[in-house]
Amino acid sequence: MFKNKFFMIIIAMLIVITLILVAFFTLWNIMDKNSQLADPSEAAKASVSQVSGKQLTPLQIKEQTVFMENILTNLSDRRIVKTGFAFELDNKKAKEEFETLNFKVKGIILQTLADMTAEQISGSKGQEFLISTLMNKINEVLIEGKIKSISLTDYYVE
Repeated sequence: MFKNKFFMIIIAMLIVITLILVAFFTLWNIMDKNSQLADPSEAAKASVSQVSGKQLTPLQIKEQTVFMENILTNLSDRRIVKTGFAFELDNKKAKEEFETLNFKVKGIILQTLADMTAEQISGSKGQEFLISTLMNKINEVLIEGKIKSISLTDYYVE
C-alpha cells in the first residue's frame, strides 16, 4: 500500500513538472516572437508597409505634413538636444487627428529623447533609430491613419 501511494505521488509530481515546462516553453516562444519585432526600424517598416496609395504631388505631400519645431529637452546623459520634425501622414483625417493629439505626440517625443543618450542618436544610424522609434510609438496612438515618414528638420546636441 505504501509503495502504491509513493508511486502516485511521484506520478503527480512528474505531471506537474511537465505542465510547468510546457508553460515555460510556450511563454518562451511567445516572448521570442515579440523580441524579433523589437528592432524599431523593422517594426517601423512593417507599420509603413500597411500604408498604400497613389503617388502624391509635392503640394499634396505638404498638405498631409505636420511640422513640429524647437523641441528642446534633456537626454539621459544630461546633454541637451534641440530637434524639429516633419511628420508625413497617409491621409487628411490622419493629419487632423495628429494635430488634435499634438500634446500627446510632443510628450512621446520628449519621453523617447529622455531615455536616449547623445551617443545613441548621433550619426545617421542614430537618427534613423530615433525616427523609427518615434514612428512606432506615435503610430500606436493614431486611429484615423498612420505616419508614412518622419523627417528630422532640426537637430542640435549640446
